[in-house]
Amino acid sequence: MLHSALVKNGGEKENDGMSLEDRHHAKKFRRKITGYAACLLPFEKDGRIAENAFREAVERTTAAGLGCAVNMDTGYANYITAAERTQVLRWTQEVIAGRRDFTAGAFVEGKEGDLVDLYRREMDEIVSYGGTPILFQTTRFHDWSAQQIVDLYATVCEGYESVFGFELGRMFAPNGMIFDEETVRGLMRIPALKGMKHSSLDRGQELRRLQIRDEVRPEFMVFTGNDLGIDMVEYGSDYLLGLAAFCPEKFAERDAYWENGDERYAELNDALQYLGNVGFRAAVPAYKHSCAVFQHLLGRIPSSEPHPLCPRRPDWESGIMKDCALRLGYQVG
Repeated sequence: MLHSALVKNGGEKENDGMSLEDRHHAKKFRRKITGYAACLLPFEKDGRIAENAFREAVERTTAAGLGCAVNMDTGYANYITAAERTQVLRWTQEVIAGRRDFTAGAFVEGKEGDLVDLYRREMDEIVSYGGTPILFQTTRFHDWSAQQIVDLYATVCEGYESVFGFELGRMFAPNGMIFDEETVRGLMRIPALKGMKHSSLDRGQELRRLQIRDEVRPEFMVFTGNDLGIDMVEYGSDYLLGLAAFCPEKFAERDAYWENGDERYAELNDALQYLGNVGFRAAVPAYKHSCAVFQHLLGRIPSSEPHPLCPRRPDWESGIMKDCALRLGYQVG
């Protein structure tokens, strides 16, 4: 059982409710992990979107074996215009050229009109470019019942081959919410909804998601969005992480180590988690600036500037990001 309130044999119990013994036995050793990197949208020094650098990031991510997730929080979906989101879809489709799937955010926050219509228009555009829609929440859900949310998703997803859901903690964006378990169970029963990203940054809640998944629909995918607990993949989560955008090739390497039982897994995972702990410290939305600083240090983007509306890190960020890069084996000046 993944999540237990009992402590077996008098063992120590951790904060998420699992005893140390339970935690060990819950691990899915040598499991093949499915990973998506929520691609950063980079900018030129003059503030324009850095198209070439973005295309290179999509190519780098795809070549590493990870899926690209575009028009997500890491891609400033809540800041950029509809026309810019369409450009991102076009660039992604052109670079991937059918080699594998990608997912893209369907963002309706702040729009007036019928939610079903708003979502399906976004989804239709994403599908037209070969992507799988992932449904961002809206503040309209905050006062809804579980049944209202499930009914909406069922209607929105009807007729689509594959859709992902998204639980986004409010530490990331005010439109987000973490669903109650009644809502989660209902969403998992929607046939077209193939998986859901969980971004509560709470291990206990995510472990409970995995238990519910195993009870209700074992093939349903739980994508961890916990950049502060990337070892959730050891317990059966897959991932869709902003942190993976910092260095997708290192995540691919880590995943291969886990699948092959390679002892190097632990050291690399620890170095990636150090990067996550630093990059996703408070204020959490400023992680996108940290990512830009990191990518710029590696020479992958033309400037370390985030979107103008994004919270910023202090001037000394490059120093601590350099330390993170060195721990991961990168050579930086």
